[in-house]
Amino acid sequence: MAEFVTVDRVEPGIAVLRFARAPLNRIDLQLALELSAAADTLALDEEVRAVIVYGDERVFSAGDETAELARWTPAQARAVAADLQDALGCLARIPQPTIAAISGYAVGVGLELALGADRRLIGDNVKLGLPQIRAGLIPVAGIGRLSRVIGPGPAKELVYTGRFVDAAEAAALGLVDEVVAPDDVFVAALRWARQFAAGPARALAAAKRVFEAGPDTAGSARTEWAELFGTEDRSIGTCSYSASGPGVAEFVGR
Repeated sequence: MAEFVTVDRVEPGIAVLRFARAPLNRIDLQLALELSAAADTLALDEEVRAVIVYGDERVFSAGDETAELARWTPAQARAVAADLQDALGCLARIPQPTIAAISGYAVGVGLELALGADRRLIGDNVKLGLPQIRAGLIPVAGIGRLSRVIGPGPAKELVYTGRFVDAAEAAALGLVDEVVAPDDVFVAALRWARQFAAGPARALAAAKRVFEAGPDTAGSARTEWAELFGTEDRSIGTCSYSASGPGVAEFVGR
């Protein structure tokens, strides 16, 4: 049983992956591994069509558990680095569309986790940043993804300085996709997730794999496109589209 992570099916097709580690949702190794395990379970659940990742109403995550990091030797750090990096990238592995619903703060490893989501939605009072450099460290999992999201120049500036950005700057950088009132964060995330509850799950998963393919996007797209011709949803969707146009197909997720 996970100590800090829960999964709730709030509506048909929609799961909420929630983590709560008082008082500030700092992510230690245990919490990171619990998040990864829960994400891997959701990835196999065919009834789940979209995932909302949510921390506390007050704070998504205040970042790294520096008290734990202060105790690790170089040998211990080398031993856990791959597992921690893999865990913080767990949202990118989920085949379903994912949205990080962010309140208060998403900094350090909290932001690294959120960078793996397909969409990031924040309250207009949120602060974001990767301040690990101020502790003599670097982000273990977020540098490459941050560079792809906002570009290498802005990414270097944020990582090298470790400074925080507010909601307006985060939106301008493209670091987040939507800014809402603080009290509306979860409701807005749920509204976004609902559009996939009855969607073509296999095609959505294929599209996500192409986005995650890195330099071989073209090759990945060819393979995924061709494989979709063996799915029920492709047959349903193309026939429906041909007869009635977009938006009326009733997909089955197979």
